[in-house]
Amino acid sequence: MVTQILKAEGEALKKAAKLIREGEAVAFHTETVYGLGANAFSDEAVLRIYALKGRPADNPLIVHVHRQYDISKLIDGEPPYAMALRKAFLPGPLTMVYPSKGKVSKYVSCGLNTLAIRVPSSPAAQAFLRETDLPVAAPSANLSKHVSPVTAGHVFDDFNGKIPLILDGGACEGGIESTVLDCTGEIPQILREGLVTREMIASVAGACGIYRAKRGEKPKSPGMAYKHYSPRCRTAYCMSAEEAAMLYDQEAAQGGAPCILCESGVVPLLGGRDCLDLGREGEEMAQRLYALLRTAEARVTLLIGIEPKERGGVMAGVLNRFTRAFGGTHET
Repeated sequence: MVTQILKAEGEALKKAAKLIREGEAVAFHTETVYGLGANAFSDEAVLRIYALKGRPADNPLIVHVHRQYDISKLIDGEPPYAMALRKAFLPGPLTMVYPSKGKVSKYVSCGLNTLAIRVPSSPAAQAFLRETDLPVAAPSANLSKHVSPVTAGHVFDDFNGKIPLILDGGACEGGIESTVLDCTGEIPQILREGLVTREMIASVAGACGIYRAKRGEKPKSPGMAYKHYSPRCRTAYCMSAEEAAMLYDQEAAQGGAPCILCESGVVPLLGGRDCLDLGREGEEMAQRLYALLRTAEARVTLLIGIEPKERGGVMAGVLNRFTRAFGGTHET
């Protein structure tokens, strides 16, 4: 199979919609990361996504729709706070989980009686979804557990020869996946932290909880695996510049090519060692994280991550991805 990368416009959008209706998978831009989409009504198409990614079949998918799509066709009721949240944050990087009417493929929700729906704000995503006019089930467009893609080139690296089309909408501005919010209870509960924060949600809904998965429990949301978003190189997780420098020097002495990923304020403490600068503020770190992980895996033997000290805002989401990428254990 030849994999094309085409700008998300005109004939490319028509081609993408045709492929979706024919049961193929198409990669497309969103404001967070690139998605790997297929017709959510088709069992065969949804199962193809799992097979392409090598993704466990107990890890639910998110359904993407355009802003005019009538989600009442898919969900079985909506609490008032969810309507207020939709008005406040959508289109945008917020996925909302509702009771499902069971209209989409059973493989989308992996046997759960809920459905996760997202309305991306990316103009390229909206154009694709309007042209398709179907709910599109789409996890991130990367091989399972690999770093999520924030450029069309990243998608190509993982899926060249495996999918027919990548719709190129440029680099993703958000950089980490959407917040996933359970809207089936009395108050909303965050299943996966992201760019829409707990404080932002509580300011609209009046309250917001954070769900903690229990051991052995079936995943309620994507991205809940312990090690996830991982680069294809050895990694080490550190809490201090001193510890990172020691590991760096050990690797270099053995002839390796180490590198340290850290926030801007730590770079001067590392004595000229090879560093990748994650940035200073939460939004900047979110935007840079996956691109830097992909950069590192192409040229280093050991990537050493120093946990950022920045807190607040989107840092809960950044720390979630950072620690999972390195196999760390930070709890936010």
